[in-house]
Amino acid sequence: MSVQLTAPHGLTDVGAAQQLAEHGPNSIASPKPPSPVFRVLAQLRDPMILLLLGAAVLTAALHDLTDLAVILIVIVLNTTVGVVQELRAERALAALNRLAAPQATVLRSGRTTVIAAADVVPGDLVLLEAGDIVPADLELSGAVRPQTDESALTGESVPVEKDSGNEVFSGTVVTRGRGSGVVTRTGPDSALGRIAGLISSQRPRPTPLQVRLRSLSRILSIVALGLSGVVAAAGLLRGLPAADMIVTAVSLTVAAVPESLPAVVTLALAIGAHRMAKRSAVVRQLPAVETLGSVTVVAADKTGTLTEGVMLAERTWTEGGEFIASGNGYSPVGGLVPLGDAEPPTTLLRDIVLCNDADLRPPGPDQPDWLPLGDPTEAALLTLAHRGATDPAPLRATYPRIGEMPFDSVRKRMTTFHRMPGVDGELAVGKGAPEVMLDPAVTPYGDIDTARAVAAELSADGYRVLAVTDRMLPPGTSRTEDGMRLVGLVALTDPVRHNAPEVITSFRQAGVDLLLITGDAPGTAQAVAERVGLHTDAVVTGSDIDGGADPASGRVFARIRPEQKLDIVQAWQQQGHVVAMTGDGVNDAPALRRADIGVAMGKDGTEVARQAADLILTDDDLGTVVAAIEEGRRIYSNVRTFLRYALSGGLAEVLVMLIGPLLGLAAPLLPAQILWINMLTHGLPGVAIGAEPADPQAMRRGPRSPDEQVLGAGLWQRVAWTGALITAVTLAAALWARSIGAPWQTMAYIVLGVAQLGVAIALRRPRPDGERRLRFLDVAVLGALVAQVGPLFVPPLRDLLSLQALSVSELAVAVGFAILPGLVVAVRRVRKTRRQP
Repeated sequence: MSVQLTAPHGLTDVGAAQQLAEHGPNSIASPKPPSPVFRVLAQLRDPMILLLLGAAVLTAALHDLTDLAVILIVIVLNTTVGVVQELRAERALAALNRLAAPQATVLRSGRTTVIAAADVVPGDLVLLEAGDIVPADLELSGAVRPQTDESALTGESVPVEKDSGNEVFSGTVVTRGRGSGVVTRTGPDSALGRIAGLISSQRPRPTPLQVRLRSLSRILSIVALGLSGVVAAAGLLRGLPAADMIVTAVSLTVAAVPESLPAVVTLALAIGAHRMAKRSAVVRQLPAVETLGSVTVVAADKTGTLTEGVMLAERTWTEGGEFIASGNGYSPVGGLVPLGDAEPPTTLLRDIVLCNDADLRPPGPDQPDWLPLGDPTEAALLTLAHRGATDPAPLRATYPRIGEMPFDSVRKRMTTFHRMPGVDGELAVGKGAPEVMLDPAVTPYGDIDTARAVAAELSADGYRVLAVTDRMLPPGTSRTEDGMRLVGLVALTDPVRHNAPEVITSFRQAGVDLLLITGDAPGTAQAVAERVGLHTDAVVTGSDIDGGADPASGRVFARIRPEQKLDIVQAWQQQGHVVAMTGDGVNDAPALRRADIGVAMGKDGTEVARQAADLILTDDDLGTVVAAIEEGRRIYSNVRTFLRYALSGGLAEVLVMLIGPLLGLAAPLLPAQILWINMLTHGLPGVAIGAEPADPQAMRRGPRSPDEQVLGAGLWQRVAWTGALITAVTLAAALWARSIGAPWQTMAYIVLGVAQLGVAIALRRPRPDGERRLRFLDVAVLGALVAQVGPLFVPPLRDLLSLQALSVSELAVAVGFAILPGLVVAVRRVRKTRRQP
């Protein structure tokens, strides 16, 4: 978009209206939410749900109302929970364009006017003051030492100096000075809008669990239909009625397919989302929690994620010694700790207060922390003075400023001049880059060589170093920045979060690789990596990637542009990894959307990042990601446990119906009995398995392979032998009962149902020391057991299910047979646990 610069009085009101009609509002279009019908259809397109819908149609045609009711309840439950969770997440999050300034000050027709930011148009002359959010991309036409914080766009933690002719970008913040500029780009054409376009171009990828369950659904559907067809064909060959065989086949299809799987997965994910909410995280999409459980790589943005996202003056050096500052953020609470026998840096603290334009805002009702007013670096210097017991206000009153040479990016220094108390003459105070200030032509007095060595050492450790000088100017001396005396050095940093090293250790123990990505210099990236325990031999830069370097070859990345974050995420994904991306800025949003799961910082992060993410950390603590990984592994483990339980029971029911007739048991179970057993075993007990607590060893194992199928890692073998064991005891009990003239079909019904419930108890998580309360699974199994055996003692139910009464001894034998599979499963699990380190 090309815009002709306007006169100093700005656009006319008529001209602004024409521009608004031509270019549209200065806003980023929010994505249109899906319709209710689309939301429901999206929940129903899983192959297993489609199979159950088909089964529902067939059972309705056969007037099998019991089976129809079970199927419809599962479908409605799954769809309702999914849609409600989506709507709740959308209501909880703000629109994408909330980052934009709500108002802007412009000159129109020669008048200063405050308008809505959405009404800013190309050609408008915008007035900017410290603290303003830039409403659109501007070209500065007037500037009085302006400085903008572009960290949300570039990741740079240090504000950028601006001058007339420079561009300032939509969504950035003016941290110092003032200026005016002509709008060159608005809305989707602005820097913020272009990044929003990158976000919209990225389609969300299906989660690993969704991919695995879709594949499993297709396999189970085919197998279930095939086995049910075999049973129906076998019955027809024996001369049984076709209608009875169709009902039996449908019943077996429902039995073989774990139709409560969607409900189990949905409940497990919802419980995980609830647990995460209590641990300072907001889940925007239910599958996001499980996805973290399969993460193999976490790509972490440095600023605001591994670091606090604030400037901290941490170290001082003078010829009298060194000090380290204690304290957090911009709070004046703290102190200076000497390294050895050091003299207090009184003069240094005085000078960094005088050569300073910032101030500090104390906590108030609307904000709990101390905040910088002005340049964050200068605010950090004021904080250092407070921690050294130097109050800025009396000093500034005692040494009033009477002149200044402002900082600019060419001179890389700032000098102020102050009236001396009770003395004729002036005090000149300067601060700036060491390579400028420590030139003997500028600062001939002091131990310059030692200062240079210390500054180089601090820079190599990742600090931003400022050199401070001063000079007494006798009366009548012209103001100059030369001939200064060295006062000392101040080393500043964006401090590492207090728990970052422990978090890195937790990732390492969990087998998850961590990548550090930043727009800062390579030295800063290297230093931060060393401080958090992320050791690396080399730092990959954005220039290296432009030159053809493999983005998946490094662990620490510096000078990275927003689009290169996408390259890094995609390169690791192409190697088969499941990638989580954390970030807080607008520049992180495209990569957050492209990653398998995006994790945004919700406390100090931008709204654009939150909108692009799947998981939002309200405490901005990377440690919460560790907890989320554990929660994700818990969910996936519980889903696999449910599959073992449900599929082994379904397999046993099919095998009993297939093998029984070969052993002389013409109809081992009636359709109503199959449906009753299936309803009880796959109902609440199955759902309760999804709510089981986490495995204590989950975070001591590496992440599962991204290529592992949901029935992989030996699970299908465990399903097979568990199902075979249940089949064996069921048929054995039925044959024994027939041999003594007892009601063998009722015996098979009792053993088949109770054996599955016994396996559920055997698969439960071990009780932690001291736990005595009943879990959901205990209550669910107990209730299902009562409902399984109860019909023997309730005549109407007994007649409905075509059962016969058992004697006490016969019932005892049935229970004896039924507990065998659970005992075998429990013993094998204990032995396996003892073999693990």
